[in-house]
Amino acid sequence: MSSDSRSYSRRVVLGATGAGLAAGGALGAAGGFAGARITGSGGAGESDDQVVPFRGAHQAGITTPAQDRLHFAAFDVITDDKRELAALLQKWTAAAERMTRGLETEDGGATGRGEYFPPSDTGEALDLAAGALTLTIGFGPSLFGAGAGGDEKRRDRFDLARLRPAALEDLPTFAGDDIDPARSYGDIAIQACADDPQVAVHAIRNLARMGFGVVAVRYSQLGFGRTASTTSAQRTPRNMFGFKDGTANIKAGDAGVLDSQVWTQPGDGPAWMDGGTYMVARRIRMDIEAWDRANLTEQERVIGRDKREGAPLGQAFEFDEPDFTMTTGRQPVIPEDSHFRLAHPEFNAGTQILRRGYNFTDGSDGFGHLDAGLFFICFQRDPVAQFVPLQRQLSRSDALNEYITHTSTGVYACPPGLGAGQWWGQQLLEG
Repeated sequence: MSSDSRSYSRRVVLGATGAGLAAGGALGAAGGFAGARITGSGGAGESDDQVVPFRGAHQAGITTPAQDRLHFAAFDVITDDKRELAALLQKWTAAAERMTRGLETEDGGATGRGEYFPPSDTGEALDLAAGALTLTIGFGPSLFGAGAGGDEKRRDRFDLARLRPAALEDLPTFAGDDIDPARSYGDIAIQACADDPQVAVHAIRNLARMGFGVVAVRYSQLGFGRTASTTSAQRTPRNMFGFKDGTANIKAGDAGVLDSQVWTQPGDGPAWMDGGTYMVARRIRMDIEAWDRANLTEQERVIGRDKREGAPLGQAFEFDEPDFTMTTGRQPVIPEDSHFRLAHPEFNAGTQILRRGYNFTDGSDGFGHLDAGLFFICFQRDPVAQFVPLQRQLSRSDALNEYITHTSTGVYACPPGLGAGQWWGQQLLEG
């Protein structure tokens, strides 16, 4: 028996068995395994672990129960050779699938190549459980020769312009934006989420190492403390302002809503995107010190919710329906410029997005202020029709804008999940 065969522990066997059970689960008519976690047994010295199936109708890391940690990375492709890019994506796929099972990038990669060769796995995840690791890939407009952060002269190096979906275009500049191009955009983005920060960092670190000479890291972002729930079983988390975040988020069990608001449908664009989605990523700097000096009434009026319970103002509990007509005197109880009201589907033609963001704290800014905030990630069927109008409304009127600044941006086309033997981007590059 090879050491690779021995690596398929009881944990992995249970994962393969459980995948079939997950197919008829939370995603309903959408199918696939992307919302499931499979509980199994770790290796020697490990506690019980959760493995999220890598393959299925949709990519994992979207409706998967939101993990606690994030390592997000955007890459620029630095080769003009389409074959090199395809070869890297095949290697990435194989390594990603192994890492989501709690394995090294290849058999014996950390120590088994001999003392005179660089290890093919960096090794910091040895002895760690898989930690519900998911890896979600998306392709930016610049890979198709468009945009690249306003650079319209970018060449169509890989003959992909003809396959670019109409919905995949760089986001416009919104009022109040202070976008740093150095940590925005990117040809390829990978979202690594896990319940162990070292597992998430290990995944991105190894993909970046494998990509040497073909891709280069454009920027990356660490996140902690999820700011959204993607299943009804998860408690609503809090953001860095102390408020519950994502109460009304789309959940994995909302099959009809997912089909209408998140998953791309046949006819929406090129066939390689059928069953996929679009990821928007934006780094939002929060003015922590100014917020901390605001009184409780001001904070609750800005958000439109009670701080302790998360209830809409005027209601008692978090999931109570808001009453936007309720007034005290001549003033609405939920202010017209509150974040909650302006983001609500009732005031956005029914638009919903699936949020999957994370808190971040990147030290201080040199003036004694925390460089902290929200790394906002969301998924939607069409960012031009959904995210852009919503963000335009928020950027114009949201009282929260006094306390936040959007400092990075990016939009990426995330293909559907993989079947047996398929690799990331195969339908695109072979199209």
